[in-house]
Amino acid sequence: MNASDRTPADLLRSALAADPARPLVTFYDDATGERVELSVATFANWVAKTANLLQGDLAAEPGDRLALLLPAHWQSAVWLLACASVGVVAEVRGDPAAADLVVSGPDTLDAARACRGERIALALRPLGGRFPQAPEGFADYAVEVPGQGDRFAPFAPVDPDAPALTVGGVSFTAAELVARGREEGAALGLGAGSRLLTGRTYDTWDGLTAGLYAPLATGGSVVLCRHLDRLGAEALAQRVKSERVALTV
Repeated sequence: MNASDRTPADLLRSALAADPARPLVTFYDDATGERVELSVATFANWVAKTANLLQGDLAAEPGDRLALLLPAHWQSAVWLLACASVGVVAEVRGDPAAADLVVSGPDTLDAARACRGERIALALRPLGGRFPQAPEGFADYAVEVPGQGDRFAPFAPVDPDAPALTVGGVSFTAAELVARGREEGAALGLGAGSRLLTGRTYDTWDGLTAGLYAPLATGGSVVLCRHLDRLGAEALAQRVKSERVALTV
């Protein structure tokens, strides 16, 4: 990775320039049997489209606070990088009533309605499918994002030293996310091409660093597993083998 990268968006750009075809996020949902693999290029395309939606249609600006009410999921990772691309502060499990806009999964819609700003809902269905009918008061992400542009340029440069993420009551700047991702990735033994498998949730820093920031910052990739507790030991061992996983956390 490029030593000059100071924001998560910088890390993604460097990964795209180095090897766009390699896997970055492989997602499993062991409650539904879903598996999705996103290369760096595919993931970056989703991030660009989502950042364009955020900056354009939703009129989000640097410093705005977005309550992110999503589980560990590949689309959650996309939203985290889209926020980083625009300069929006992603507040994981944040208070919708205190946020400028909210992004919700299907299980948190009632809580998300407390937000007086823009509201986006994700069905979290396989292949990024839409709701059969958009929830009242929400725009359906799967309807809104496909028509967005494939390239993104922020209206204003993102300040690496500005707040970028809040999780578990702790805030991080963009530069701190990069630095901690590198440090903790190295401590885990991750490097270029390393594959990490994790079943941790995204509502803690440990879950976020294992499930996104450490692999991204070290040139590795993540096998992100939701409902991993439903997978038996034999099936888990087979997944580790088939996905060429170097480390499980």
